[in-house]
Amino acid sequence: MNDLMAPPLQELIQAIALARNEAELQAMMGKVGVYFAAKRSSLWFFDRLPKVDRTTPEMVKRALSLDENPILRYVVQRHAALHDETILPRGVWKTICPRADHGHVMAGPLIRNGQLVGGIGLTRHRDDPPFNAENLTDLSALCLHISAQLARFEPVTSTLNCDRLTPREAQIAELVARGLTNKEIGAMLWITENSVKQALKRMFRKLEVSSRAQMVAQLLARSIAPPSDDTAA
Repeated sequence: MNDLMAPPLQELIQAIALARNEAELQAMMGKVGVYFAAKRSSLWFFDRLPKVDRTTPEMVKRALSLDENPILRYVVQRHAALHDETILPRGVWKTICPRADHGHVMAGPLIRNGQLVGGIGLTRHRDDPPFNAENLTDLSALCLHISAQLARFEPVTSTLNCDRLTPREAQIAELVARGLTNKEIGAMLWITENSVKQALKRMFRKLEVSSRAQMVAQLLARSIAPPSDDTAA
C-alpha cells in the first residue's frame, strides 16, 4: 500500500462481499485505485469493450489486440494477474503505450462460472514507481473475491419487449427497469454517463415517450400483450 489514506485491503474485501450488483463493484474502483496508488483504475468486461472498426483510433486498436498488447494476451491465455515488468524488461511498456498516465500497468482476470469475463486494470504515471510483487499479490486477492461475488449475482432475465431497440439500447432499457441511475448504467456498460443520456433521448424519440417510467411501462406492456391474430375473421 502506497498511500497513508488508502483503505486497508480487508476493507476492500468486505466492500466486495457487500456489493449487490456490478454497478456497486464499479463504484468501489476509486478506492481500489487509491489503494494501489494508481492514476487510473477500471473494472471491465469483454462483452462491453468497444467494437474495433475503421474509425477506431490506432492506440485503442493496439490496446484491444492480443497481438499488440502482451498484458491483455497474458490475462487471456493464463487467467492470471500481472504487472508489465512481470513479462517485459523494465521500461519496455512505455514504448508500447505512449500515454504518460499508462506508464506502468497491472491487470488481473475476472472469472464467472468458469469463464474469463473481464478484468481489473490499473495504471500509474510513468514518473511514478512501477507496480511490484506485493501489489500483484493484493490484486490477485481482489480478483478472486470479485470473481466469487460475480458468481453470486443472479443473471438478469428480460421482462421487456425490446424488439424496437438496438442491442445496446435494450441493455440500457433493462438497467433502467432495474432502477439504476445513468452513472451506474454507464459504469456497468463501460460508457460515459453522457452516452447513456444521449442513448435515452434516442430511445424516447423512437418509442414516442417522454420519461424513463413511460419507456419501461411501454416495453413491459408490449412484452405481456397477447400476439395479434391476423387470421381472425
